[in-house]
Amino acid sequence: MDIIVGGGPAGFFGAITLKSLAPERDVLLLEKSADVLRKVKISGGGRCNVTTGQENLRTVAEGYPRGGKALLGALHHFGPAQTRAWFEDRGVPLKTEADGRVFPVSNSSASIIEALTGEAQRLGVRVETGTAVKSLNRHDAGFQVELSDGRLLPAQRALLATGGGGHRLAQALGHTVMDPVPSLFTFNSEAPLLEGLAGVAVPQAVVRATGPGLPRKGLEQSGPLLITHWGVSGPAVLRLSAWGARLLAECGYHFTVLVDWCPDLTREDLAARLGDWAGDNSRKQVSSSCPVDLPRRLWTALVGQAMIPAARTWGELGHKMTNRLVEALKSSPLPVQGKSTFKEEFVTCGGVDLREVDFSTMESRCVPGLFLAGEVLDIDGITGGYNFQSCWTTGFLAGQGLAKN
Repeated sequence: MDIIVGGGPAGFFGAITLKSLAPERDVLLLEKSADVLRKVKISGGGRCNVTTGQENLRTVAEGYPRGGKALLGALHHFGPAQTRAWFEDRGVPLKTEADGRVFPVSNSSASIIEALTGEAQRLGVRVETGTAVKSLNRHDAGFQVELSDGRLLPAQRALLATGGGGHRLAQALGHTVMDPVPSLFTFNSEAPLLEGLAGVAVPQAVVRATGPGLPRKGLEQSGPLLITHWGVSGPAVLRLSAWGARLLAECGYHFTVLVDWCPDLTREDLAARLGDWAGDNSRKQVSSSCPVDLPRRLWTALVGQAMIPAARTWGELGHKMTNRLVEALKSSPLPVQGKSTFKEEFVTCGGVDLREVDFSTMESRCVPGLFLAGEVLDIDGITGGYNFQSCWTTGFLAGQGLAKN
């Protein structure tokens, strides 16, 4: 018997691939919770961002703060194009949105779940929910799996495809596990600038994390930014949290984010634009007359941050206040005092050291017959379908490796 530990996307894909290549095998998938594919169900607001529409595999690999180099070769065997074809071949039409994210045309994660569970059922994969694995030990030529209900199951081969529990099982078998810390989280900030601005969004901003223990350069990302009731979010913030996951954890999630609200303009170009605007609009109030493409409420708040009186006109602005306004627009400081994650949807970095896995088959280099895929590995991606894609890719290769073993 082959046992798959974890009823998430990687576990299901591994089980399906194995059973399709070796139909005579007895394949048992174990999931500790009451339902399988829970993250698939809630991802993307219930729509399920299946993968990325990006075609260049090197660019896809660059979307993984940890694991991109190891995944690059694997993506050539099963990448976004193969993922899209797999689901569409099973009656799930997909669409690529303007930002490159891929969703089912139905806009429902149920379409993805039904495709996976239906294929598993058709192939004869046995699925047990509410069944946790207590221990996994080497036994004879294979493994002995101890379940939470006391049962002992023999397995010739095993696939670990779950997060925290998988880390524990892999470590007990001699694997090195990089400590998991949150990735893809939003920043909590009580900065006065943000007061009353919840819901305001800008299509493009650059965010840079700075503070004790953080590098002076390099820890920055760009993209859409959203102001929330608790701080800031949006792709720019989520990407920064992913790339800086370990460093931000080490500083206790207390740091400062510097926001460039006008990344398409240099400081010099911005100062020149403000000067031209002042010449053409000298009688208008600075706080209500905006020369850049920003939401009006945000502009007014930034003028206040630059300590420009509300009634001041452009003709009265002067050199010092212009410089303060440029500084507020190009390097607005937001003190961060914590993080928020997406409940069950959150992503962690950390897991089994990738050097201990053969990425051509996903077999452990430490324990023959043991395969690893998905969240158990030290792989995590940015938003946009990358985390699910790593699950499809590693699950597919693990299924192939299991079938050949």
